[in-house]
Amino acid sequence: MRSDDVKSGYTRAPNRALIRSLGISDQEMKKPFVGIANSWNTIVPGHTHLRMVAERVREGVAAGGGVAFEFNTIGICDGIAMGHEGMRYSLASRENIADSVELMIQAHRFDALVCICTCDKIVPGMLMAAARCNIPAIVVTGGNMLPGHHKGCELSLTDIFEGVGKVAARKMSEEELHELEAAAMPGCGSCQGLYTANTMACMTEAMGMSLPGCAAIPAVDAAKLRIAYESGVRIVEMIKEDVKPRDIITKNSLKNAIAVDMALGGSTNTVLHLMAIAQEADVSLSLDDFTQMGATVPHICSMQPGGPHSMQTLYHSGGIPAVFKQIRPHLDDCMTVSGKTVFSIADGVKYVDENVIHSLENAVHKAGGLKILKGSLAPNGSVIKSAAVIDAMWKHQGPARVFDGENEAMDAILTGKIVEGDVIVIRYEGPKGGPGMPEMLSPTSALMGLGYTHVALVTDGRFSGGTRGPCIGHVAPEAKAGGPIGLVREGDIIKIDLYEQTLDLLVDEAELAERRKTWVPKERELKGVLARYARYAGQADKGAVPE
Repeated sequence: MRSDDVKSGYTRAPNRALIRSLGISDQEMKKPFVGIANSWNTIVPGHTHLRMVAERVREGVAAGGGVAFEFNTIGICDGIAMGHEGMRYSLASRENIADSVELMIQAHRFDALVCICTCDKIVPGMLMAAARCNIPAIVVTGGNMLPGHHKGCELSLTDIFEGVGKVAARKMSEEELHELEAAAMPGCGSCQGLYTANTMACMTEAMGMSLPGCAAIPAVDAAKLRIAYESGVRIVEMIKEDVKPRDIITKNSLKNAIAVDMALGGSTNTVLHLMAIAQEADVSLSLDDFTQMGATVPHICSMQPGGPHSMQTLYHSGGIPAVFKQIRPHLDDCMTVSGKTVFSIADGVKYVDENVIHSLENAVHKAGGLKILKGSLAPNGSVIKSAAVIDAMWKHQGPARVFDGENEAMDAILTGKIVEGDVIVIRYEGPKGGPGMPEMLSPTSALMGLGYTHVALVTDGRFSGGTRGPCIGHVAPEAKAGGPIGLVREGDIIKIDLYEQTLDLLVDEAELAERRKTWVPKERELKGVLARYARYAGQADKGAVPE
């Protein structure tokens, strides 16, 4: 056992003395030591209940014959951080979380790792650490929040963001928005739809790193506590079997995750995070893999925000095992942390609500829910949640409205300076330029709330999983790195074609060459974490991991 490094032999008497001060007995000293990384805190709704989840994991570890030691990581709520300077810190926190878990695991020589996590950057950060450390590991995602209700209608967080636009358009009063605000988020858990947090929970299960069914269980459901206990028991078995993350996270298992992502129409952020996880697992993954899977795997489940179904509905319809069953021909029979293969999990499903999780023959869309777009505006790629785009906007051509930052764009949107047909360009919000690729749910939701139907948005930043509409993010290279998006001028024509998967700036190469001669990147005054992150951040098409 790795833990023998701190507890075996007479030379480790000082180490053991410190461990004994924790109340550890002679009998426990002989057992495997399991580290539990918990992102519990009292500011993030998705994390406030994780102490209870962790207690059940600890009980499972003890029942399985191990000794559990719990520690914390940070966790940022993207919804609370949205729309202001705080959002620049969110993506940088992913690397902090991965590093902090690695530090604790390696310094204390744990034999295994249980990750208890919810929300956007925390789940991928812990997966990155698990792949990096490569000791037996299992992930327990914290579960989704129940839908809110108001006057007989279900609510989610996007209803509130879009309500801001409705107030600006005088379609809703501030008093009505306050009523929705007070009713939308009824308790703990990650936001209700297939936003980034819940998409990453689904990806974790799809790649085999959570027990079957874990992703879709609501945070308040007793089934979440049961699966936490089972995960604690299972991690000790995995130590004995010597099953490690890199045995689970392979090219084929990541392709399974992409297939499930396409079937569900998940958040565009999964492209960024799966790429980063692949790098930590030493797996070759590229945007082309997403393109190939998107062309073959149909979109079979119409989830919020582009469709009507919440994560609670997905859970009651069979969850990820049921998705496995429906898209089985597009999956590889990979091993999972449960000890079962993907096909055996799919074959064990007894119920699928095909009104929610459609069959391949009755797909919502023939192609997957995400698309990678390339072209003269995004030579290295960009990403859009095509499942949340109306048919009329799959092909669009319009004049650029250029803004060097989200706040400028938001002001223009709310003051009526945008007209139908425009293509809003928000730049200098990429990994280096933002820095940190801030999500832009505020402007995209404002557009929806104001009633725009034929306005596109293109950025080198990111979008929340709650974004819907023709919003293209992750444009690479970003403006700060000299990408073509930095050369766009007001009124330039931009052409978008989701059928051909292209994103083009209709400006002559000669003209762009002239513009480049006088181009000077926008600089921000940075210090602390953001200064360090901006210095080393890679481009979005590579997962925005530090170079």
